[in-house]
Amino acid sequence: MGAAVALHDLDGDGLPNDVVYVDTRTDRVILAPAPGTPDRYEPFTLDPNPLHYEPATMAPMGSLVGDLNEDGLADVLVYYWGRTPVAFLRRPSRETGPARSAFAPREVSSTSDRWFTNAATLADLDGDGHADLVVANYFPDGSRILDVDTRGTASMQRSMSRAFNSGEKHIFIWSDATSGGEPDVRFREEAGVLDDSTLYGWTLAVGAADLDGDLLPELYFANDFGPDRLLHNRSHPGSIRFAPVEGRRGLTTPSSKVLGRDSFKGMGVDFGDLNGDGLLDLFVSNIATEFALLESHFAFISTGEAGSFREGVAPYVDRSEELGLSRSGWGWEARLADFDNDGDLEALQAVGFMKGDVDRWPELQELAMGHDELLSDPGNWPRFASGDDLSGGRRNPFFVRFGGRFVDLSAELGLAEPGVSRGIATADVDGDGRLDFAVANQWAASTFHHNESTGSDAFLGLHLRLPLRPEATSARTGHPGPDTPGRPAIGAEASVALPSGRRLVAQCDGGNGHSGKRSPDLHFGLGPVTPGTLLSITLRWRDPNGQVRREELSLPPGWHTVQLGWSELKRAIPAGVTSRTEMGGVDR
Repeated sequence: MGAAVALHDLDGDGLPNDVVYVDTRTDRVILAPAPGTPDRYEPFTLDPNPLHYEPATMAPMGSLVGDLNEDGLADVLVYYWGRTPVAFLRRPSRETGPARSAFAPREVSSTSDRWFTNAATLADLDGDGHADLVVANYFPDGSRILDVDTRGTASMQRSMSRAFNSGEKHIFIWSDATSGGEPDVRFREEAGVLDDSTLYGWTLAVGAADLDGDLLPELYFANDFGPDRLLHNRSHPGSIRFAPVEGRRGLTTPSSKVLGRDSFKGMGVDFGDLNGDGLLDLFVSNIATEFALLESHFAFISTGEAGSFREGVAPYVDRSEELGLSRSGWGWEARLADFDNDGDLEALQAVGFMKGDVDRWPELQELAMGHDELLSDPGNWPRFASGDDLSGGRRNPFFVRFGGRFVDLSAELGLAEPGVSRGIATADVDGDGRLDFAVANQWAASTFHHNESTGSDAFLGLHLRLPLRPEATSARTGHPGPDTPGRPAIGAEASVALPSGRRLVAQCDGGNGHSGKRSPDLHFGLGPVTPGTLLSITLRWRDPNGQVRREELSLPPGWHTVQLGWSELKRAIPAGVTSRTEMGGVDR
């Protein structure tokens, strides 16, 4: 693991045409203009020094891009194997583009333990108007997985289907921040909010999205060696609370096809409306390779019964088989996006594990069918080496909907990566209304795919931003510029009414998935809508004081920048909370 990619606007030109990627051939985090865009600055790497970093025992696994200290500049959080995450905070600079010297490395956690992080995301968990941090670790904390000089034996999972001995999940609540030449951000870690089955699942992907309409994000943890976990958010400012929820099993439903009860190898998750009912569904990657570990990917479709969350029931049923999304290979990233603007989402996956000439599935299959007591000892595992192959020859699927089913058109589109893949990031890099995507490949060059489709339908693009100071909601055509300072409104929701009566929905993403991170901008394919048609748009968000806001706009197709309004009104401090730190900055 370790190949990762994110698309974002790092240089402030209003377009998500900058890429942050982890190259596993050098174990470096590289920032650069996206391929095919102007050379606005020289590519450079992020170096955590003077913070403690040992290249022989530590390696980057992925990144999150966001305004961590809320000063209007994009920062980068990098997570690793072998140490805790590092926040690279952007210093103000007169240079035309970002540079290594402009990023100040800061510790996120007060502990110096060895973490093995493979998933993280930003989301306003307690509804106070500030983006919090979720970090999910894989190998047990304190392990020495990359240290070739260590003595003793590392612990693997204790089961192929019910393993609960991983590294911990960590919930960090935004507390305070400073900007300027020595920027800083402070998070308060919340302990005791997750049950053990959630805390110690072998997580490879995290998703955060509001699924019940209260603008508090639910959390989905895609766990290797199952089961995945969906947590209903019951928090309020100053108090974090989550409750696990599971789907209901029908008479003919296999247990592993029920949300929260699977025994599979969850490795990717994304949210999108797969059936056109205006509600978010979940697309989850597992291992689904014929003549190998043939499990199933998931397409959890909402039943619309949001009230059942309070009863501990996840209102979702898996429809992956009838939708044609159940099988493809050894799946990692799962990504939903509309690349031809017809109003229907396409589904992409990053697949494969090792690329070589000798098929080693028989050895892995033998291990998977063995007794669980054998699994935790690495000495019982096969010794895979260079030249061995595990699902290394498959194309990354590009599923397109035809009628009621999705069909993989990756071969027809010529999508063949140079190696096996891990992460997928999407964004409209050049602002032409057609989504592009980047793929992070393991032990191979990563790639960028520019969308050159012809005959695409109309689109609506929204840059939803929270201004740095109180002001009223305003919208303008085009992309953000120097006169629109602010930060992406992570968690804000947009609902677009089409002339046909259908509603399109999306939320600003703070880093959902495995190791690919999309731009937080919202993109809607509108289908055959006439240019100039005014669309009715409903926006909902929490402002920096934690107040829930709603605004109705009428906008034509195209890109628009919307500054989401807020005022100096302060939320009343709950009883028993007396300090700013305890409130997580809600009275800021």
